[in-house]
Amino acid sequence: MKYSTFFLFIIPFIGLGQSKFAQLDQELPTPNEYRNAAGAPGHNYYQQKADYKINIEIIDETQMLKGFETITYTNNSPDQLNYLWLQLDQNIYNQDADSKLIDIEKMENFKNIGDVKKKLFYYDGGFKIDEITNTSGQKMSYFINKTMMRIDLSKPLKAHESISFNIKWWYNINDRMAVGGRSGYEYFEKDKNYLYTIAQWFPRMCVYNDVTGWQHKQFLGRGEFTLPFGDYEVNITVPSDHIVGATGTLQNAEQILNEKQKNRLKLAYRSNTPIIIVNQDEAIKAENHRATTKKTWTFKAMNVRDFAFASSRKFIWDAQGVVIGGKTILAMSYYPKEGNPLWEKYSTKLVVHTLKTYSKYTVDYPYPVAISVHAKWIGMEYPMICFNGGRPEEDGTYSEDTKYGMWGVIIHEVGHNFFPMIINSDERQWSWMDEGLNTFVQYLTEQEWERGYPSRRGPAYLIADYMRGDKSGLSPIMTNSESILQFGNNAYGKPATALNILRETVMGRELFDYAFKTYCERWKFKHPTPADFFRSMEDASAVDLDWFWRGWFFTTDNVDISLEKVRYFQLNTNNPEIEKAVKKEMNESKDQFIGDTRNKLTPEKTANEKDSSLDDFYKKRNIYEVDALDRIEYEEFKKNLKPEELNLLNSDKHFYELSFKNIGGLVSPLIIHLTFMDSTTQVIRIPAEIWVQGHEIVSKVLILDKELIAIRLDPFLETADTDLNNNSWPVQLEPTRFQLFQQKQLNENPMQRQLRMEGK
Repeated sequence: MKYSTFFLFIIPFIGLGQSKFAQLDQELPTPNEYRNAAGAPGHNYYQQKADYKINIEIIDETQMLKGFETITYTNNSPDQLNYLWLQLDQNIYNQDADSKLIDIEKMENFKNIGDVKKKLFYYDGGFKIDEITNTSGQKMSYFINKTMMRIDLSKPLKAHESISFNIKWWYNINDRMAVGGRSGYEYFEKDKNYLYTIAQWFPRMCVYNDVTGWQHKQFLGRGEFTLPFGDYEVNITVPSDHIVGATGTLQNAEQILNEKQKNRLKLAYRSNTPIIIVNQDEAIKAENHRATTKKTWTFKAMNVRDFAFASSRKFIWDAQGVVIGGKTILAMSYYPKEGNPLWEKYSTKLVVHTLKTYSKYTVDYPYPVAISVHAKWIGMEYPMICFNGGRPEEDGTYSEDTKYGMWGVIIHEVGHNFFPMIINSDERQWSWMDEGLNTFVQYLTEQEWERGYPSRRGPAYLIADYMRGDKSGLSPIMTNSESILQFGNNAYGKPATALNILRETVMGRELFDYAFKTYCERWKFKHPTPADFFRSMEDASAVDLDWFWRGWFFTTDNVDISLEKVRYFQLNTNNPEIEKAVKKEMNESKDQFIGDTRNKLTPEKTANEKDSSLDDFYKKRNIYEVDALDRIEYEEFKKNLKPEELNLLNSDKHFYELSFKNIGGLVSPLIIHLTFMDSTTQVIRIPAEIWVQGHEIVSKVLILDKELIAIRLDPFLETADTDLNNNSWPVQLEPTRFQLFQQKQLNENPMQRQLRMEGK
């Protein structure tokens, strides 16, 4: 349908869009000798080093951990240090810990006796520091402030000097099923055994750097860990029938493994499928025959920021070699029989796949091992080792949710080897720098594991519900870890989505992947900040992204772009043969006033119909008829036109003026899908910079060879638009499905249902 015609058009726009595109110079720290303007380490960048030699023992009878450590701390900074700060993360289990005191509680949360018991549950947690001495055995002065400990030095530690000191300590290992936590033990009632997943288990150095000085923000449970790199030598004494997996490489395999285990382990290095080192029958035998002797497992790890381990006589153990960057890495899994059949079938294969995929997008995996350990209700990461949930039913069946949940948590936690274990950001301050970046690469890894993998986070449309929510319940991504509202969406989902949008829509895959890998290479084994990430991405891509960081990371705005109006024009050719015919068609096709329609029938005759002498020139004139003068005037008009101008007038071009309104406040590229009358389609991509000249409303003129029948904004769900009902012309409403009645849910998974149907 033709709406109007025109000859010349001008569409001016003046707005306030500049505020959305203001550079981030004031928000980001000034570049300096430590961190330069390109987002790379500066020429005087430094970081401290903390080396550990630790002897520990797990007392299986009382679930106690005893330890003695020697820390050698090297001050690579230009500053003189009068004291040292260490983290005492286990103190989060003290009865008067801030993490307990700041919990908001209401009586309606106590719904049953179990809730009351949990509130009253007593656990004597926290580090018990026996003594701190220098290498000569003299006691050192120290002060414990909740989850932090200050050691006062007898003389300042000067720049480029080192100091060594000893700490003797112990603590009661927490029951994760009772008090929760990232580490602890799980007790198996049926066979009376324990599975230990041990982390945050030793006093460890805080980071001192050019950004925060000492990073000694208290550990409240959510903001994770900020740690310096160093070398570790750890001796772990456990019951002799325990199998231990840990950060680093096992140093004394010849002494503590039997011949079968040693031969299987050698075979695993050369295998492209998992090799069982300790099988299920052997693990069950160990469960039932408790050893009374002890063994010490020795591990070494170089250039890591932390150390964790797992120990149990219940462990099944498998391993497989994978070559990355010319080096063979041993991918391994440790799991009790309760994890099978899922764990034996998938865990180590997922580790291998994750190492390969992450190495492609970030840096080559540099460590000699990568371990996945199964524990109930957990997902937590440490250098070279992680603890993961995903347990099937007792009959060995499992739901699809359990399977995908296990796959996802293993990929995610193994992926944390890269963020933040290698690219070592400050987790205590900025959760998104490890969780968000890791979740993004997790999405890429999931999609390369199985086509159509139902990833929970990453695709733009999955964050729309969160971003359209009440702003009082949202916080910007650039929020300190402890202050974040809706932690999962904010620290994991939104930054992962933002990076996906950068990769797919704003930058394109090639530019994004190069810039992202550049950031990772620059900051491997170093301590990056948000500004380093933002600047590196722009520096390596030549794309100004300040508007993107500002909107996605510094505000709670959302994407809601409305296709407000579509106006249709065709050029006036000035050819009377064409224009008068068009005018007649438009006049005959327009809606008629109801009175005019009825007046054609009544009265039976009007006055001029009764007396034709009332009709004059204008009544008798046919305004749609082309006369000789029209033709003469048209020929004169054509003489003043150049041939290309005449061709343009006769080209039958179709002009559409599209008006867009930014309702959500977050500027976004415009992806416009056009459908023509002949059913062909076209996609037009307009950069977000169109909003520079207009704060709330912008418009665009499309000059097309064919007439449109439909226009769709964000057709591929790539911008996280929170309202798709205002994205179409003609208007198309997105259906919402609802269910009238709650269906009865059977307490069985589809595998169990199939077995029931088969009579098994």
